[in-house]
This record gives sequence, structure tokens and C-alpha cells, in this order.
Amino acid sequence: MTGPVAVVTGAGSGIGAAISRELATRGFTVIPTDVDESSAARTADTCGAPASYLLDVTDTTSIDSTTRDIAEHHGAPAVWVSNAGVSKMRRFLEITPEELDFTLDINLRGLFLTSQSAARSMVEAGTGGCIVNIASMAGKQGRVPFLADYVASKFGVVGLTQAMAFELAPYRIRVNSVCPGYVATPMQERELGWEAELRATSVDAVRRLYLADTPMARLEQPEDVARVVAFLAGADAEFITGESVAVNGGAFMD
Repeated sequence: MTGPVAVVTGAGSGIGAAISRELATRGFTVIPTDVDESSAARTADTCGAPASYLLDVTDTTSIDSTTRDIAEHHGAPAVWVSNAGVSKMRRFLEITPEELDFTLDINLRGLFLTSQSAARSMVEAGTGGCIVNIASMAGKQGRVPFLADYVASKFGVVGLTQAMAFELAPYRIRVNSVCPGYVATPMQERELGWEAELRATSVDAVRRLYLADTPMARLEQPEDVARVVAFLAGADAEFITGESVAVNGGAFMD
């Protein structure tokens, strides 16, 4: 593989794995990373990646060493997709400081630090690049039950995307984010269970709520997100920066 290098965090499953596969079909040399090294390796196998890496987005030493290693062995990233994220459904009044710290540490601080490391590598290479941050429709509206800490983190991602886009434009680095809706992933399966318990109802009833909230009348698939990320990473989006693109089947319109 000799295409531009595209690094994806949280690539072991779900949206990250789908993004890795989609970018590979478009000629990128994809480098999947994940805190679970074995899952990153499985994704690498499915998309013909030359390597995969263990990456803990909360560990600055791990971030910088991984970015340097990728640049040394495969070339500076032309595309960096900050996808790693977590969620845990609880009522606002019951979220503990430790739970808040955990969510913000991965979803916002981790994205900040990995994007910063990627941007430094791009600046050093002098070839420009593209960073895509995975936010959420919960980063554009607070009307989301049981996810106050997650909402706070994803609103932060949307704002950070704009700040990064403004400061990195002189280096020819574009920065955008993607805001998915109800995506059918292992994370969503966990959320369905949590929300069903909090609402004292069934998982199927909550799934029907998600469908009813989506005008396109189906649950979003990871591939729906991946195709938008691939568009933003490609030449057709070369004059788009600072945007947070909604891809949610109409569940939230702005």
C-alpha cells in the first residue's frame, strides 16, 4: 500500500473499524489504533493495513511515541481520525466526579492530545493534512437523556474543531467533525440496556424510541458515518474546514 497515511483512533470496532475499511477502499494506507491492541490488529487484517498500534488516548507518552513511530515507519499522517470515545448513561444528579473525569478524559482531553500530536507531525512534514473529529448530535443539542457528561464532552469537540481549524489553516491542515446519531454499534447496544433500565422499560421499546426519533426510519450504520469521514478526508472537501457535519437521518437538524 502506497497511498496517503490515514490514522484512526478507537479503530477496534464499530465506527472506527468501519472508517478504517472505507478509507482503505479509497486508497489510503490505513493505520488502525486502539486501546485494545488485538482489536486494532483485527481491523488491520480486514482492511489490508501494514500495521496497527496500541494507543491509549489518555497517555501523552503513548500518543507521542505512537505518532512518531507511525511517521518514521509509514510516513507522516495525511489524515487523522479522532474517533476513540466512551459513554455511560446515568441521571445528571447521579454522575460522580470520577465518572465525569473519565468521560472528559477520553472524549475531549484524549481527542485534544491526539489531534495535537497529529497536527505537529503534519506541520513538521510540511505537507498539510486533514483531521476529522468524531463528535455526536449530542454535541449540538442538550436534549439527550442520561448523557450529561457525554453531551458536555461532545459540545467541547465541536468547539475544539473550530478552534483547531482556525489555528491550523496556515499550515494547510483542515479540521472538521462528524456528528452521528443513533449508530448501531456495540456502544449503542450497551446504551440501549442502560436506557431501558433507567426508563424501566425494555430494550426493544428504547430501540423503537430511537427509530421514531429518526425521520429516515432506520438505525444509522457505522458505514453511514464512514462515508462522510471519507468525503471530508478527500479532495472534494478541500475547501471545507471548521464544520461539524450532521449525519443522523434527520434525528437532529441544524
